[in-house]
Amino acid sequence: MEALIYLIPVALFLGLVGLAAFLWALKTGQFDDLDGAAERILFDDDEDAGPSPKKPGSARIEPSKHG
Repeated sequence: MEALIYLIPVALFLGLVGLAAFLWALKTGQFDDLDGAAERILFDDDEDAGPSPKKPGSARIEPSKHG
């Protein structure tokens, strides 16, 4: 029972820290656009991008001269 003297204030403090973090996230707009990232993957924006990187495996591999 003596442990509750320490555990209850620690639990209340951690709960307040979690509540403060949640309110901060709301205030700074962390939850404004939940669907945007999910829908952005569906759209092809290659025309806005620069030159495309080389595809993997497209480089020519020279045979080894050793051996």
